Parts: sequence; C-alpha cells; structure tokens
Amino acid sequence: MQALTRQQLTLLVLITLLWGVNWPILKLGVSSFPPLSFRGLSIWMGLPVIAMVLVWRRVPFTVGRAHWRQLALLTLFNMFFWHTLAILAVQSLSSGRAAILGYTMPVFSAVFGALWFGQRLIPRAWVGVAAAALGVVLLLWHEITQFSGRPQGVAMMLMAAAGWAVGTQLMRRTTIPAPTLTLAFWMTLFTAIWMTLLAVLFERNAWSWPAPPVWGAVIYNALAIFAFAQVAWLMLARDLPPIASTLSVMFIPVLGVFSGAWWLGETLHWQDWAAVALVVLAIGTVLLPSPRRLRRHPPGGGTGGPA
Repeated sequence: MQALTRQQLTLLVLITLLWGVNWPILKLGVSSFPPLSFRGLSIWMGLPVIAMVLVWRRVPFTVGRAHWRQLALLTLFNMFFWHTLAILAVQSLSSGRAAILGYTMPVFSAVFGALWFGQRLIPRAWVGVAAAALGVVLLLWHEITQFSGRPQGVAMMLMAAAGWAVGTQLMRRTTIPAPTLTLAFWMTLFTAIWMTLLAVLFERNAWSWPAPPVWGAVIYNALAIFAFAQVAWLMLARDLPPIASTLSVMFIPVLGVFSGAWWLGETLHWQDWAAVALVVLAIGTVLLPSPRRLRRHPPGGGTGGPA
C-alpha cells in the first residue's frame, strides 16, 4: 500500500482534528446566532483565503460556459444541500448526534452508486448499510421518546448526508476540464451567495451583533474549515491511500461525539454510544478496500467532507 509522506500525514491528522472538533463549535455558534447567517458569514470570510490559494498556486479561475450546468449540479448537491440542511439540523440536535448522522454519507454514497451509477455493492457493504440504518433508528427513537426531542433535526441531517452523497458521486464523474481548486472556489462563492439570500429572507429580523464566542466560531469555520481543511482535503484526496482516508472519515464523528460531551457537557446515552459504533462499522464496510481489490487496483483516492 502506498505510504503517506510526512506532509500528507500531518495534513490528514490536522484535517481530521479540525473537522471533528468543529461540531461542538458549530453548536456553540448557532445556539445564540441565526444558523444561516452564521454559515454565510463563515463562508464569506473564508472565500478570500481560497482565492489567494488559487493565485499563489497559479491555478486558473475560469470554467468554460459549456460546463456551467455541471458546475451548478455539483454546487447544488455538494454545497447547497449540505450547508443549508446541516447547519439547521445542528441547531436542534446535539453536536455529537449531528456528527454521527452527517457521516452516514459514505453509506448513502455506496447505495446510490449501486442503484444509479452501476457500481457493484459487495455483500459486506450491505452489512454496513444495515448497521448505519440501525444506528439512525436508535437516535431517531431516542429523539421521539424524549419530550424535548426534535426528530425533524434527524431528518434534515439525513437529507444533508444523502445530498452530499449524490454530490460525491457526481464529483467523481465530472468531465469539467478545470482544476478541483477552481471548482471549489466557484462552488464556495455560489454557496456564500445562496446562504446570504436565505439569511436575508428568513433571519434578518433576528440579526444582532455576534457575541465574542460566536465571532470565535465564525472565524474558526472561516479559516480552519473553509480556508484550510476544505482546500487541503481537495489537494490531498486524489493521492491518499483508501485506508488513510477511510480512517479519517471514521474518526471525525467519534471526535464530534466526545468533544461535544467534553466541551458542551452533552449527555451521552446508550443510543449515542451504540450509534457511533454502528456508523463507524458501516463506514468501514463500505469504504475499506478488500485485499483482492488492492491487488487489482493500485491505491489512490478517497472520500471525506466538511462540517
């Protein structure tokens, strides 16, 4: 298996840590500030840094008009669905549960790949699908049985994960002859505009000057998530061995659960413990390559995502 360089390993560890601990940071940010406005502010503040990275690396900004439709579809599923629904769901769920549900994405992607894109789903992957479904049922059941439960948050996060899964499949098949960083810049810009429009329509009456903790969460998301983690992941994703990227994806919801419990004092019930174990199992079954596949196909590529 391809070995990670020291630089790749360092970046991968940083990305995993930054995305993992971002779930309680998101929860902190949207607890006292409108969620759509919070996400919009973060993206706008991170966008200039992404642009500077393109300039620094001398990556062109242009995308041919013939490919605008593909770019729009990539933006819709990879960005609009995820960033809109996920940030709304975080407001009504604990940060740990939001992380668990959000990272059912690889399982959705495997199923959609089998149903719509002609990919073969190996038998063990169906075990993963069943494990992920059981984990979701446990969390949903707990939300429904608690008087303060908000099962709509579970539904929104699952819809966000499903949309991101479709976007992942489309991204792998895109024929746009432009660097990934160029696509990421335009997708991020369109998402910033989209979130701003939603915030103006639905949240302008709730606007107020953010408190210092909110500003801290906004700046963290702008610089650590949008400007660094997202860009670094796109630069690494095509070169990472599957095992490395899989472990990264599996550790993110685990970090989200335990950092939320430690930082925000979120209570972990047995459903949370069981669900995180089931989702990690599910991710492993659908993403970890079999020994036969490793012999046939040289390692390279992977999947991961934002928070």
